[in-house]
Amino acid sequence: MRIERWDPDDETTALACYEVHRAANAVDEPFEPPMNAGAFGLYLREGWEKTPGETWVAHDAELGVAGFYRIHLPDLENLTRAFAGPVVHPAVRRRGIGGELLRHEAARAAANGREILSSATVAGSAGQAFAVAVGATLGIDEVRRVQYLAKIPAGTIASLREAAARTAAGYSLVNWTGDIPEEYLGPLAKVNNAFEDAPHADGVEPGVWDAARLRERVGTAVRAGFMRSYGVAAIHDATGEMTAFSGVNVDPEAPEWGFQSLTAVTREHRGHRLGLLVKTAMLELLAQEEPQLERIETGNAAANDHMIAVNEQLGYEVVEPGWMFYEIPVAKLLPQS
Repeated sequence: MRIERWDPDDETTALACYEVHRAANAVDEPFEPPMNAGAFGLYLREGWEKTPGETWVAHDAELGVAGFYRIHLPDLENLTRAFAGPVVHPAVRRRGIGGELLRHEAARAAANGREILSSATVAGSAGQAFAVAVGATLGIDEVRRVQYLAKIPAGTIASLREAAARTAAGYSLVNWTGDIPEEYLGPLAKVNNAFEDAPHADGVEPGVWDAARLRERVGTAVRAGFMRSYGVAAIHDATGEMTAFSGVNVDPEAPEWGFQSLTAVTREHRGHRLGLLVKTAMLELLAQEEPQLERIETGNAAANDHMIAVNEQLGYEVVEPGWMFYEIPVAKLLPQS
C-alpha cells in the first residue's frame, strides 16, 4: 500500500474516495445518508468553512483506493490542533490500513506544528472502537435528535410560534433562501459569536466571526448548487440588532432530509423565547419552500440544556447513535526515538 497526496485536479481519485465514503457511511452511519458527490469533492478541496488542509489517499493493490483522510489545519484559531481521521473502505478493514493512515496523518500534523489531533465518529461504530484502541480520549459527545414533521400535530407549530411571539414583543423576523444577503453578514457574524459559548471540548478555542469571514468561508456548497440553504433571524426593533438565527440545509440528492446548521441567540437577548421563535418560523418557511421534507436532524451536547428544551417542545426525538469527539496528542502517534 502507498499513501499519496491527492491532486485537486484528479477527479478519478476524488470519485474513488467518494465511493469509500459511501461504503463506510453505509456501515458506520445507519441513519443518515451520505453527502452528495459534489459536496464531498468540495470537502476534499476546501474542508468545512474553507479550513486549510491536505487530502491523502491510501492505494491498495487489491481494491485501488482503500482509504483517505482530509486533515484540517485551522489558520485562525486552534493553531496547535488538527482535525480529521482516516476513512477506510469496509472491505479492507482490520488490515492495518487505518493505523497506517493515522500515523501518516500524525506526521503531517506534526510537520504543520500541531500538537493535538481531533476527530468525530459515530457512537458504537468501528471508528469509535478504533479511537479507543489507539488511546484517544473523549472530549465531548453529542446526542442526535430528529424532528419527524409528519408526527407534529396540526396547529402545534403555529401555537408555539404565537406563544413565542408574545414573549418576544419588540422583535421582528427576516428570512432568506440561498446565500447570506450582504446586509446580514455583519449582524449574523455577531450571532455566530454568541454560539461559541455553547458546550465544547476543553482546550478548543471558539471561532471569532466577522462579515469578511462569513463571506469568504461560508456558503461555498450553496453557491455551487450542492446544497440548499435557509435562514431565519430575529431583529430587535429598537436597535436594529440581529439577536437570533436559525439555519437549515437541504441536500438536493436527499431532499427529504433537513440538517440544522445553527441556532443561536445573543446573550443579552436571551430569555425572550427567540430560539423557539426563529425555529418555528423556519418550519413555516420550509413548509413553503421544501414541502417534500420529512425530517430535520440536529445534534446537541448533553450539557446544552436550553436548546434541548427548545427542541423537545418542537417534538425532536433522541435517535441513536449519536456522535463522539475524540482527541489524542500527536506525539503519542509518532515513532518514539
